[in-house]
Amino acid sequence: MGLLDILLGRTKPVVPDLDRLFGLPSAAVTLEAAAGLRPTGSGAVCFATVEGAAFEQTHREVQALLDADSDREGRPVRLARDDYGYSWLVSERSPDQLPELVNDLHAVNSAMEVNGFGPQLLCSLVGFEIEGAERDGQGRRLALVYLYKRGTFYPFAPLPGTAQRRDNPLELRVKAVLTNDLQIEQDLSRWFPVWGAPRQ
Repeated sequence: MGLLDILLGRTKPVVPDLDRLFGLPSAAVTLEAAAGLRPTGSGAVCFATVEGAAFEQTHREVQALLDADSDREGRPVRLARDDYGYSWLVSERSPDQLPELVNDLHAVNSAMEVNGFGPQLLCSLVGFEIEGAERDGQGRRLALVYLYKRGTFYPFAPLPGTAQRRDNPLELRVKAVLTNDLQIEQDLSRWFPVWGAPRQ
C-alpha cells in the first residue's frame, strides 16, 4: 500500500486464503472440548446464482469430482437455491469425516475461482450441533461461516423455532473459544445471518 492510499484512507482488498479452511478440524476439537459442539457432517458453499453454460459445466465438473469419492457416506453433493436467490452447493459426510468435508468445500471454492466465478463466491459453512440436542428436542445448532472476501470466520447460531432469532451469547462464547484456532471476524456487523442456508 502506497503513501497516497494511506492518506486517502484506501485499503487493499483482502486476498481470499482458502487454506484457512483447513484450520476447521483443529477448531472442531476445541469446540467439542470447550462447548460440547460436534460436527454434523454437513457443509456448503454459498455463491450468487449464476446462469449460463460455463457455470453449468463448472457445476457438473465439481459435482462429478466430489461424488467420485468412494469413501463418501450419505447423500451425494447437491445444488440448492434459497428464498433469497442464492445458490448453495451442499456436501454431506459422516460427522467423523470433517477433514474430508473441508476438502470438499476447498475443492468447490477452488473450482469456482479457477473457472472465473470467484467474484460470485460469498461464504462457506460447516455445521455443528450441541451434544444431546437430539435427545432434548431443542435441535441446537451452530455454523462456522467462512467469509470468502474477508478471509475470516464467524459463528452463526440460529435458535430453534420458526422465528429468525440468534443465540448471541453462544456466538460470542464460540468467538472467544476459537480465537487461537481460526482467523475470527472482529467486526460483528459482518456476522451476517445466513437464514437461507441449507439445514446444517
